[in-house]
Amino acid sequence: MKTLLKVLFAFSLLTTQFLFAQTLTKSTVLVKGDCGMCKERIETTAKKNGAKSAEWSAETQKLQIEFDPIKTSTDKILKEIAAVGHDNELYTAPDSVYEKLPGCCHYEREPSFLKTTKTETPTKADKEFFVRGNCGSCKTRIEKAAKDAGATSANWDAETQKVTLDFDPAKTSAEAILKKIADVGHDNELFTTSDDVYKNLPGCCLYDRVLPFGVKSDLVHHDEPAKPKKDFSTFSEHYDKSIEEVRLTKIQEATALNKKSADLTFNINSKELLKAACCNLSESFETNATVDVSFSNAVTGTKQLKMLGLDQKYTALTKELLPEIRGLASAYGLNFIPGRWIGGIQLTKGGSTVTNGYESITGQINTELLKYNENNESSLNLFVDANLRTEANITSTQKLADHWNQSILLHGNGTFYKADHNNDGFLDQPVGNQINAAYLLNYSDLDHSGLGSHFGINFLRDERTAGQKGFDRKIPQSQQNLYGVGIDISRFQVWNKTGYIFKGKPYQSIGWMNQFTYHQQDSFFGNRNYDGKQNTFYSNLIFESIFGNTNHKYKAGASFLYDRFDENYLIQNFKRTETVPGLFFEYTFTGLKYTLVAGARTDFHNLAGTQFTPRLNFKYDITPQTILRISAGKGFRTANVFAENQHYFASNRQIQIIPNGGNIYGLKPEIAWNYGASVQQEFKIFNRNSTIVADFFRTDFKDQVLVDLDASPHQLLFYNLDGSSYANSFQTQWDFSVAKNFDVRLAYKYYDVQAEYLSGKKEVPFMAKNRGFANLSYSTDKNEKGGFWNFDTTLNLVGKQRIPDTSSNPEEFRLPQYSDSYATLNAQIARTFNKNIRVYLGGENLTSYTQKNPIMDAKNPFGNYFDGGMVYAPIMPANVYLGLDVNF
Repeated sequence: MKTLLKVLFAFSLLTTQFLFAQTLTKSTVLVKGDCGMCKERIETTAKKNGAKSAEWSAETQKLQIEFDPIKTSTDKILKEIAAVGHDNELYTAPDSVYEKLPGCCHYEREPSFLKTTKTETPTKADKEFFVRGNCGSCKTRIEKAAKDAGATSANWDAETQKVTLDFDPAKTSAEAILKKIADVGHDNELFTTSDDVYKNLPGCCLYDRVLPFGVKSDLVHHDEPAKPKKDFSTFSEHYDKSIEEVRLTKIQEATALNKKSADLTFNINSKELLKAACCNLSESFETNATVDVSFSNAVTGTKQLKMLGLDQKYTALTKELLPEIRGLASAYGLNFIPGRWIGGIQLTKGGSTVTNGYESITGQINTELLKYNENNESSLNLFVDANLRTEANITSTQKLADHWNQSILLHGNGTFYKADHNNDGFLDQPVGNQINAAYLLNYSDLDHSGLGSHFGINFLRDERTAGQKGFDRKIPQSQQNLYGVGIDISRFQVWNKTGYIFKGKPYQSIGWMNQFTYHQQDSFFGNRNYDGKQNTFYSNLIFESIFGNTNHKYKAGASFLYDRFDENYLIQNFKRTETVPGLFFEYTFTGLKYTLVAGARTDFHNLAGTQFTPRLNFKYDITPQTILRISAGKGFRTANVFAENQHYFASNRQIQIIPNGGNIYGLKPEIAWNYGASVQQEFKIFNRNSTIVADFFRTDFKDQVLVDLDASPHQLLFYNLDGSSYANSFQTQWDFSVAKNFDVRLAYKYYDVQAEYLSGKKEVPFMAKNRGFANLSYSTDKNEKGGFWNFDTTLNLVGKQRIPDTSSNPEEFRLPQYSDSYATLNAQIARTFNKNIRVYLGGENLTSYTQKNPIMDAKNPFGNYFDGGMVYAPIMPANVYLGLDVNF
């Protein structure tokens, strides 16, 4: 009998152990990482420390593990994962280990996943939980719900977004308490409240549902669809999933320098754009120190950008990474992208990637249009200024079905007041109107099929009239004595971008971009007519993969550009067709503290010949807070001498082209090298974040089409460079916070831009050597109803500029050799009443500084000395505007 009992007892013990051994615990935890190497390191470490299975996703930052609780625990696994360099919700990796990870593995460490404020291997605080709320009413509601669910005490803090609970585990549980809190309207780390309950909360209680816990936002709230057990500790990142790459930008920062990028790239989001009037792309940089914006002439009122001391034509201006403002669109293209259509801007100084083409010399500015982002959003914007410039924008982004969404973008503007503040008889700005419409259709199933596609179509019609006040557009110029300017532009675009990520290989993808553009301009400047048509087709195929591991990435591909130009100037006709097939390759090597991007492309231009374009960018992280970048690269472009210099057409200068054996207007293409270096330093001041960036760039032209205004006040000469031409640019910028919600940006720029003209080496005109910049931005905390104020002001100091030689004119029509220095001040006050309504009031050029007599011999516009192109300062005095944003 005893023997039988021993056998039964042993069998029972073995059976129990077997059953327990086969009972695996499943757990999902948050672990930070960035790439395929991170995935391998995290999963391998988990399995080495007892996990039967481990699956980590870079997209969700979640690790799913199965383990035998007798042999290991979540705590042990996460502790070892932190020890190899990956922050998680229980432990923080040592700084020394994190810094030794390969560069591609350097994930963003803020905000933290930790469920405690400790930074050294803390244990989980079982009675502290994240709960969203906004005010005192939220505190009362959360604490009451917790007690109704069995908590003996509950204390919720609005600043940390944490509730501290005390309860008897025999009577209730944290899960039951948090479910009750969600039922009354408050999202937490285990449960998401329903939209119906959330929307019925008082206005003061409508907290932000898109930010991680512990992060305050002054952004307008947008509802999120309810999802069970939604995790709110993920990064506060905005994902821009273009075909070519994924960009990550913290949404708290209006302008952020991309720390991971080897080149000097600034990401500008909608929060920055709202600081200014921002009616179109040219006004989107008023609070940015890198780009200089100025009027190009005193008649048509157009604005031009300058970067690194050189004209806009040397900067690649793209939309959705496709060619945009170039060719015949050069003069007025900045007016074609309404500010309220812009979802974000990426601004790169110096040589950019070879995958985007060969035309970038001083940098690239890429504009991303508004797209659907988790929630249906529609908005109306209305704008009017003191000169009766009016605008209306309607934008709507909507989900159509699983994986499908659309954007509808509508814009209309008109200028009706014939302003002549300086009483010279000429309008200070053109009158006219624009109608602009775009439709975007997007498909994305990257997680399953790996396929994504983006389709867009855009139509624009713009009509402008300028000149003397009494000019009648309905009467031909030849039949009236008053000087007039008429500019009519029609533009149509259709494009598609399609990409595929290979299954099981998140590092390998292929993308194909295609775009067709039709642009027509009919214009006259007094008795001088200029008409042009341009048909452009662009195609770019990019394949991306790795050599061995993600430390060695590469991109390879082929592009094709077709341009057909048909221009009429006076009685001359200029036709040409440019076909440019090209091949490119780019290699990225990521080391422990450095990133090297080296690329080259060869383009077979039918008129400019074969062109080889190499580019290199190198980033070295001296420390996590000190980053050094250097770059070097070549670019080339073909000059469109008429379209790019229309701002000189409002004069009686006679145009002359001095040919040099080239195939484009008899001129050779422009070729230049750009070299640059920058240092980025982050530090704390008054215990607040602060960043200083200092950079120096030099552009050396090997071939250039010079625009010579000095040979004679009566001539405009175009010819190829014979000698040296260069631009030196130095800029230092300091961004810091003076106090809570009070941000300051200070910058100084120095330019040395010179070229050898026929008359000798001279400074390039209309380029100030010294510029100063200051931007101050302050916002109040939200009140109980969710309202707050924004205050923003920008001061620009512009030094003296060289003016083209007019010494051969009669004395009354001579200009000084250098202009005076001046300052402009822009400011804006905005009031957000709740998540749906925003009103803003602003002023431009509040110093009211204007150039005296910007039009030479304005009383005799058909005489020899008439010239409206000698502009170095603002033409319009102080201007006030009012705007309204309504979100639906």
